[in-house]
Amino acid sequence: MDQVITREATRQQPYNPKYDPLVSKGPGHNQAYAPTYWIGTAGRTPEDDGPVLQDMDVDVVVIGSGYTGLSCALHLAKEHGIKAHVLEANQVAWGCSVRNGGQAQISSGRLKRSQWIRRWGLDTAREMHAEVVEAFDLFRNLIKDHNIACDPQDGGHYYIAHRAWMMPSLEKETTVLNEQFGYRAKMVDKHTFQTEIANDREAHGAMWEPDGVGIHAAKLAFGLLDAARSLGAKVHTSSPVTNWRTENGVHYLETPGGTVKARKVCVATAAYVPRGLHKKTKDRLMPILSNSMVTRELTADELAECNINVKSPLTDTRTLRHYYRLLPDNRMQIGSRSSISGADADNPQHLQLLRDGLTRKFPALANIELDYSWWGWVDVSHDMMPRITQPDPAEQMFYAMGYGGNGVMYAAQAGKRMAELAAGKQCGRDLPIFKSELPHEGILTPFRRLGQWWLYHWYHYRDER
Repeated sequence: MDQVITREATRQQPYNPKYDPLVSKGPGHNQAYAPTYWIGTAGRTPEDDGPVLQDMDVDVVVIGSGYTGLSCALHLAKEHGIKAHVLEANQVAWGCSVRNGGQAQISSGRLKRSQWIRRWGLDTAREMHAEVVEAFDLFRNLIKDHNIACDPQDGGHYYIAHRAWMMPSLEKETTVLNEQFGYRAKMVDKHTFQTEIANDREAHGAMWEPDGVGIHAAKLAFGLLDAARSLGAKVHTSSPVTNWRTENGVHYLETPGGTVKARKVCVATAAYVPRGLHKKTKDRLMPILSNSMVTRELTADELAECNINVKSPLTDTRTLRHYYRLLPDNRMQIGSRSSISGADADNPQHLQLLRDGLTRKFPALANIELDYSWWGWVDVSHDMMPRITQPDPAEQMFYAMGYGGNGVMYAAQAGKRMAELAAGKQCGRDLPIFKSELPHEGILTPFRRLGQWWLYHWYHYRDER
């Protein structure tokens, strides 16, 4: 029997480009990676511990092997002496962690600092700011301490006014950052931005935040994998959780190769969480598709015309934001929102909209050849902020998700915080994101896509006026 399971489990399945977390039963079983630039240039296939091949009895299981899950396993071992077993349905970091734009910003969730103040008050907002500052330090230190060769490129983050009417809003946010949080943000005028930062023809100026790092997304994930395994964690690929039952406080996680019995479970599946995984994760997120593309290497003339003098993250102020940067090999990467559903994800019109966005910013790159194009799901919570929490005090189950597209940096801290919870410790700060569950919209969640379609049209009209 074990030989049959081994043979089946190691037969890689084709990548399914139409996967949709709202309608699919799960993310699949041993699917190949999406055809991203990061996977195409990572340089090596990561070693893991292979699929679950028999029943197991362990202390802690982590579901999901992206940045959050790997950081959780790493910190469980490093700080709490717990050697967790990570269960991954497909390949290591198969979901968000190898489909993002590789942009680390000093944020978590979708809300700005001024919105934190309105929602929670100034004192709590300052504590939240201190949390993300600490998170950025952790992010940088993990890369340094574990010698993760993920091509980090520091230089801050530029939040670009894509229309002149966005400049006053950025100026107000800069004032809030400086006066209320002691953070050294500054405004950059249009002429300075276009001549010294990037000749983005849409830019009317920008807000610069000192913390912003561009990284190679897959190399970061693979480095975290190596670090976690070196500390004793086990990472089992091709091991989707097909059924989860809890009896007398003990969790039984069924996989194709065997049932894993665990005292504690940490969920780190983000936008790829199956609706039927657990009652406390069902309909807690609104998965949103994001498109990304990478051009061929730019010529000397194209580089001169685009005049991009930084390789750290750049984001514009559209609600349906464009995020872009010049990669270390002088290819251009740009991403934005995409299809509403997985069924329509490979419609060429979505890629064309992304091409059009690049052309508006850099006319010299109109019709440029592409080397890579892909899409992936983003875990947007219903209130635009993440949660790292134990949703039911009576059950040893925890989750960390809801970053809203800002997980590249904060996921490492979220994994550390979830490890603290699983180890029976309190999170370092008394924050709403640690003390409450992700909001639930129940049966309305699948129907939100009708509203999403209308909102996308409204956002486009408002953004482009």
